[in-house]
Amino acid sequence: MVKIAILASGRGSNFSAIMKEISAGRCAATPIVLITNNPLAPAIEIAKKYNLPVEIVKKEDFSSREEMSDRILFLLYRYDAELVVLAGYMLLIKGKIFTDYKNRIINIHPSFLPAFPGANAQKDAFEAGAKVSGLTIHFMDESLDGGPIIYQEKVDISDCKSADEAAAKILTREHLAYPKIVHSFSKGNYSIEGKRASFHPTKF
Repeated sequence: MVKIAILASGRGSNFSAIMKEISAGRCAATPIVLITNNPLAPAIEIAKKYNLPVEIVKKEDFSSREEMSDRILFLLYRYDAELVVLAGYMLLIKGKIFTDYKNRIINIHPSFLPAFPGANAQKDAFEAGAKVSGLTIHFMDESLDGGPIIYQEKVDISDCKSADEAAAKILTREHLAYPKIVHSFSKGNYSIEGKRASFHPTKF
């Protein structure tokens, strides 16, 4: 089973969804550590529930984003992580980590990329009057919400009355999709083809 390190900054709802599927035997991954930049993140309580170690790497403790990323890379080596799973991690990562963990850092984004990158994707989609948004799971590179796409799903938000309602509707689909993609890494059901990852799951 693939050994995963989780990076999260906030509530960790996707982290929780992955852990529930692992516990139920439906996600063949071994969680090894939570790394967070936020010592008050609710995600820490999820890690404690599952007896996972927590490492806090605060931006203000480092002189540059690259130095902070090097500390994360050190921890990934210490815990022997094979796959890095970002679950609401809100800081940009820079530097050598993308060389050493090339195509082994994945992220989930609440829009059908390349539409609506950035931290306010659901709000941006709702305020733009989009009838359909979605979610994207992708390998990370140093660009904002960039990197080869692993999986995308469109979500109809035309009936949503607020950005929060649109976000909740997308999040429901995220919680189904992300554990399946993590599981796929243990099964080897992916490959890199140019700028896109090849993966053909059934609809989650």
